[in-house]
Amino acid sequence: MAKAIHSMIRVLDLDRSIEFYRDALHLEVAARFDFDDFTLVYLRNAEADFEIELTLNKGRTEPYQLGDGYGHIAVAVDDARADRERIAALGLKPGDVKEFHRDGSLMARFFFIQDPDGYKIEVLEKHGRYQ
Repeated sequence: MAKAIHSMIRVLDLDRSIEFYRDALHLEVAARFDFDDFTLVYLRNAEADFEIELTLNKGRTEPYQLGDGYGHIAVAVDDARADRERIAALGLKPGDVKEFHRDGSLMARFFFIQDPDGYKIEVLEKHGRYQ
């Protein structure tokens, strides 16, 4: 059986991206590998084995085109409203907290943020299937 281990995104400013993911999502550098043309940084925390892989292609100056195929990465937190306020206090401009209801019950409470390269991140409150 396959196990999801990481999702890779390309970034322009590695330090800025590491700071964003550390401050917004409490992800820390688990490993870093420098090569002549690129650098790979793996971010994670104690909540899960899954990692975000940041790839810096050295010499790249133009922003990456995200296209219309990328959707988002999702993370789960204990309290979406509290995390939204914490992230807003960092000046990171999270979206409003939204709720989905199904059959009269709360299905999901969430908001979105964007990282420095424009990648969307859904921050879901731990509830139901989102643990």
